[in-house]
Amino acid sequence: MLDAAGIARLIPHSGSMCLLARLERWDADSIVCSATSHRDAAHPLRTASGLLAPCAIEYAAQAMALHGALIGQEAGGVASPGFLASARGVQFHRLRLDDLAGELTIEAQRQAGDAQQILYHFRVQHAGQPVAEGRAAVVLNTPLAA
Repeated sequence: MLDAAGIARLIPHSGSMCLLARLERWDADSIVCSATSHRDAAHPLRTASGLLAPCAIEYAAQAMALHGALIGQEAGGVASPGFLASARGVQFHRLRLDDLAGELTIEAQRQAGDAQQILYHFRVQHAGQPVAEGRAAVVLNTPLAA
């Protein structure tokens, strides 16, 4: 189990942009995290309309980044940098996140992948009810522009 500080040490998101509160469990193919930051009035992704459901994709992307970092650590190295390349087949089951009391549960399951890209299925839930779900492609080892 990791708390928010431990997660922030492993993913490229810091400060209030590190949205995950806790790592619940993980294995080579999946990860489950929880979050409470969706209720924060100072949430960095919040608009005048509140924290809208598409922000659930960012919660899932951070869980995927943490999954990659944990796999890299377990292998005795550092995870390859990854970038969210696409989100497909995303279904939102509500309009906003900030009006949900309690924790969000974020799940990501690796569907396929190699050294260059990984395809995940993700699901964000609240009290066992779906909030958002879909697929996301993460591209690895992308050279940074000079």
